Amino acid sequence: MNIKFVIYGLVTLTVITDVFADEAVAVFKWPKQYKAAVSLSYDDALNSQLINAVPALDKYGFKASFYLTLSNPNLTTNIEQWRQVATNGHELGNHTLYHPCRKSISGRDWVMPYHDLDTKVISHIRQEVLLANTLLHAIDNKNSRTFTPPCGDFNVSDGNYINAIRDSFIAIKGYNPQYDPKFDLLLMPENVSGETLIAFVNEVQSQGGLANIVFHGIEGDYLTVSDKAHNELLQYLAENKDRLWVDTYSTIMNYVKTEHGF
Repeated sequence: MNIKFVIYGLVTLTVITDVFADEAVAVFKWPKQYKAAVSLSYDDALNSQLINAVPALDKYGFKASFYLTLSNPNLTTNIEQWRQVATNGHELGNHTLYHPCRKSISGRDWVMPYHDLDTKVISHIRQEVLLANTLLHAIDNKNSRTFTPPCGDFNVSDGNYINAIRDSFIAIKGYNPQYDPKFDLLLMPENVSGETLIAFVNEVQSQGGLANIVFHGIEGDYLTVSDKAHNELLQYLAENKDRLWVDTYSTIMNYVKTEHGF
């Protein structure tokens, strides 16, 4: 089986076991009887998400977060469909205008020079991110939003740009140092089984945390997860909805902020 995981954020699953004391876990409680939360998110505004992910989510009644790259031609072509996605209760999140990443990192030959974070400055990327918020407002008429940094990158030529945009968002996926690290556990799967996705959720549940699963293509496009694996995960979550809270990232993190007093 060919498995590729990218887990990024403040800590990894292996570290979280040592970081959290029993007292810290006991202080924070998820709503109702939930033991953990699950944020299903989908990056880049890909067609396979509209074709495969959205109908599957709607079938099970789950609300997810879709992080749109505003320059993606697929967004322009399908803008009414994306507007309907928001109308149906899913979250449209900010994934920047142009999906800039650091070209200097190995395997990043695909990054265009004009979208290279290594050459940008904080003020530049901040303007692009805030403009993306304005364009998203034109689609869903919402003012509060969350952000997922493309490629998980946060450094530009003159420092960390995440700190310069933090006040514009409810939360930034993977980068919320004011909270316990268990809320920043992320998995970006490619070509994995449903069993592997479920195992990640269960490991996060054992810590009482938030399982952030960052999908891209579903049975198509790139960084692909099969429709079968995706549906196996959704079925498992539906069968365990009494203990696993599945909701948009903004809804979950608004709850976290309230519980932590921020």
